[in-house]
Formats: sequence, C-alpha cells, structure tokens
Amino acid sequence: MRPAGNRDSIKLAERATKTTHPGKETGVNPLTLFGLFAVTAMLITYALESRSPWFILAFAASCALGSIYGFLQGAWPFGLVEAIWAVVALRRWYLARRAVSAGEKRV
Repeated sequence: MRPAGNRDSIKLAERATKTTHPGKETGVNPLTLFGLFAVTAMLITYALESRSPWFILAFAASCALGSIYGFLQGAWPFGLVEAIWAVVALRRWYLARRAVSAGEKRV
C-alpha cells in the first residue's frame, strides 16, 4: 500500500500531462508556427547571403518577423535584439547594393 501523498502526486502528474483541448495534443498554435517560419527564414536567408544582396534584404525582413514574434509572445528582449539585427542587415544590404552598382566584387 502506497502512502496517500504519493497517490496525490501521481494524480497531479496525470492531470498535468492531459491537454485542455481534446484533439490538440501538439501544443502548436498559430503564433508558434509564425515564430518557426520567421526563424527558419532567417536561417535559410543567412546561409544564402553570399549569393545576392537580395538575400541580405530577405534576412533583414526575416529578422523583422522574428522581432514581431518576440514581442507578440512576450519575450521583449528577443524582439528588441531581432529588431536591431534587422537594422544591421538593412545597412549591410544597402552597402552591398552600392558595391554591386559600383562594380566592386563582393567577398
């Protein structure tokens, strides 16, 4: 026979693992999907930046989406840092476009 306290802990653990919305066991909501899209876009566009200045601009836009996500989900420090990255990327895009139009070779 188990002590009563142990039984209560088991009941609490069982209750904690149950979902409040039957059929929605994944825990994925539209905001989470938006954040996943933003971060995935940032990763892809960052990897492709050396191919074209337009990927730098796409990276800046992805950072802006990441910033929006951060603020919407309540992590304002993440949102602030991503906003700063968006501004930095916009400047890098501007400088890369100037270099391309001036005929300089990008590294």
